Amino acid sequence: MAEVVLRGSPHVLPRRRPSFVRAMAAETRRKVPHVLTVAGSDSGAGAGIQADIKACAAAGVYCSSVVTAVTAQNTVGVQGVHPVPEDFVAEQLRSVLSDMEVDVVKTGMLHSGRVIEVLCSSLKEFPVRALVVDPVMVSTSGDMLSAPSTLAVYCNKLLPLADIVTPNLKEASALLGGSSLKSVADMYSAAKIDTFPGP
Repeated sequence: MAEVVLRGSPHVLPRRRPSFVRAMAAETRRKVPHVLTVAGSDSGAGAGIQADIKACAAAGVYCSSVVTAVTAQNTVGVQGVHPVPEDFVAEQLRSVLSDMEVDVVKTGMLHSGRVIEVLCSSLKEFPVRALVVDPVMVSTSGDMLSAPSTLAVYCNKLLPLADIVTPNLKEASALLGGSSLKSVADMYSAAKIDTFPGP
């Protein structure tokens, strides 16, 4: 690459050849994958949208977010949960999905059956390439993060749309009707494609 010296300046600038310029233009046009996280906000930043955004950034993926709840939590546990009204969750979803080319939707804390229904409706109106469902119902510290009534809505409406489901052991047990998951064999059995409802 040739150099260009600015007159009267100590700075040396590279002169970009046409082939290099074309390569840079092609790189610019290459689409960065886009993940939309639909989850709660974790004030301790160990989970929720904060963790999703950090994970996406580390992978070189663009991440937008729809906040379903605001939590007060730290490394000890969850001290409080303030749900975002369902209508405003719907408004956030429409804002992002109607304007941006989202490739993947990844869910986290969906605190009510109505929020799950709002999400399902949005995904039918604005289809994406993949849906990853993390059925966040119980925090790592053992705190309940969604109402027990949401379980049926997860199983009947959201899981059939999912491409990947990533429950922890307590959540997997709840989704399987209270089945005990203690051994590695239990976990393998729970991970079979036909265990959970869906494609």
